[in-house]
Amino acid sequence: MQEKGTLSIHTENIFPIIKKFLYSDHEIFLRELVSNAVDATQKLKKLASMGEYKGELGDTKIKVTINEAAKTLTISDKGIGLTADEMKKYINQIAFSGATEFVEKFKDKLDNPQDIIGKFGLGFYSAFMVADKVEIASLSYQDGAEPALWSCDGSTSYEITKTDKKERGSDIILYINEDSKEFLEKFRIQSILNKYCKFLPVEIEFDEKVINNPTPLWTKSPNELTDEDYKKFYQELYPFSDEPLFWIHLNVDYPFNLTGILYFPKVKQEIELQKNKIQLYSRQVFITDEVKDVVPDFLMLLHGVIDSPDIPLNVSRSYLQSDGNVKKINSHITKKVADKLNELFKADRKAFEEKWDSIGLFVKYGIITDEKFYDRAKDFSLLKNTDNQYFTFGEYQEKIQTTQEDKDKNIVYIYTNDAQRHDAYIQSAVKKGYDVLKFDHPIDVHFVSHLERKLEKSSFKRVDSDIADKLIDKGIALDSILSEKDKEKLKEVFDKAINNKSYTVSIEPLSADELPVAVTMPEFMRRMKEMSMMGGGGMAFMGSMPDSYNVVVNANHSLIQKIVSSESEENKTLLARYAFDLGMLSQNLLTGADLTAFIQKSVEMVKV
Repeated sequence: MQEKGTLSIHTENIFPIIKKFLYSDHEIFLRELVSNAVDATQKLKKLASMGEYKGELGDTKIKVTINEAAKTLTISDKGIGLTADEMKKYINQIAFSGATEFVEKFKDKLDNPQDIIGKFGLGFYSAFMVADKVEIASLSYQDGAEPALWSCDGSTSYEITKTDKKERGSDIILYINEDSKEFLEKFRIQSILNKYCKFLPVEIEFDEKVINNPTPLWTKSPNELTDEDYKKFYQELYPFSDEPLFWIHLNVDYPFNLTGILYFPKVKQEIELQKNKIQLYSRQVFITDEVKDVVPDFLMLLHGVIDSPDIPLNVSRSYLQSDGNVKKINSHITKKVADKLNELFKADRKAFEEKWDSIGLFVKYGIITDEKFYDRAKDFSLLKNTDNQYFTFGEYQEKIQTTQEDKDKNIVYIYTNDAQRHDAYIQSAVKKGYDVLKFDHPIDVHFVSHLERKLEKSSFKRVDSDIADKLIDKGIALDSILSEKDKEKLKEVFDKAINNKSYTVSIEPLSADELPVAVTMPEFMRRMKEMSMMGGGGMAFMGSMPDSYNVVVNANHSLIQKIVSSESEENKTLLARYAFDLGMLSQNLLTGADLTAFIQKSVEMVKV
């Protein structure tokens, strides 16, 4: 048996669903109704420009008014208006878009059909989320048209009657229901208009003031704008913020339409940076500040606006739907940012270096997360050393290779993530001819690991890590003044003094001016644990592993020699513990009762 038919949709069932569930946030009704008013106004302006409307445009401001006594909210425009027949056609047919029909009718005459906002023909019905009754009083622009009044109480029944409206355009009158009285408050309406309608292309008046900027900066040509214009607009978007470092003006019309301005903010490392600072618009209507699909993840900390009619939205225009255009826009933004940074680097390297502490965060994040961005950024990405000198990757490799004796060995990059804490280690490394890089942002633990994979024959070691290996790499290992027997006994003394299997003791012949004892965590383990603490995905298991440290005893230090020559086993153990505590203190690893005991011991030694 085979049967075919047509699905039946009953309006009495679907209308409550549209009213209740189409929009997740009830406040969006105002955005939809004001957008419809903008469409009506834009259509009239288009008709006038094409010679289809001969009358005077006059004042085309859209007005939003509250009548607390009558419990009404009214959105009035002086746009194209509606006849009674058009009300039947456009209002009574759910999901029939007048905007779509208008664009189709005049597609050969419209320069920018995307200026018309409406698409789905559903926005008007959002009014019933907050109103018991909705009226439309309208007078069409057409000669001889009679004004009409459409009225509906939220059921599927409506009424169209005559009215005495004298001015062209439409008044949408909402009789606000008891549950939505907040929408009769001035402050509430003002905040919604500021959020969604701040940059709509027609002036909007509320409480006798125009509340929007109909020609925001991103709608203008970069050629007609000054630096001051961009800075002023940034303050309009983010009042009381520091001036941005620089900006990128997006203006694309093929293969998709995209305009906008992205700002690089000054980065203050002591505060937590916030995402959701980029605002997404569609034809100057605010959609969302959640733009993770449109903007690459590493640029989510930028500020600014993006406007595109080609970004697919869900039916309620509340969030994005991913498709090919979104991916193309994402890739284009990545390229534009890389091109701009490269341009700044080449035009004024000194100024670029001065901004690097802020710029570097975005660049490093991009290099880690986006393979294509790494290919573009590797020539302008900078490394900074403890002398505050800057090098490109290539420049630094060349610098290191000129001081490394064996050119065929791996290039060893020495770095610090805390220059003050590692000062003694840095000074010691510099004396031996090392250059020490600064990697002092939390993201750097990932950045260092990424560079190891990208830069050929390269390894990175923190200045306080794996000291013996580092010195051997440099070819400056020293002879020990201790015999092998003395070394064995010394190791036993330190093992007893430390009494903790997490610490592995080794006796190494270091320079006499090094610390007597250095406590280090193996580079690999320390880095993996740091990455796991930052949410390093598959490395999370490292965070639960017990700590493991190397204790490097400097066989050539006078304090160590004193331990060896001491005749008292008790004294040897006390001195060994003291030397170990010094090493722990230099790494900020001495805490609690151990730190208290060390201080007390130091006081006693001074007294003697």
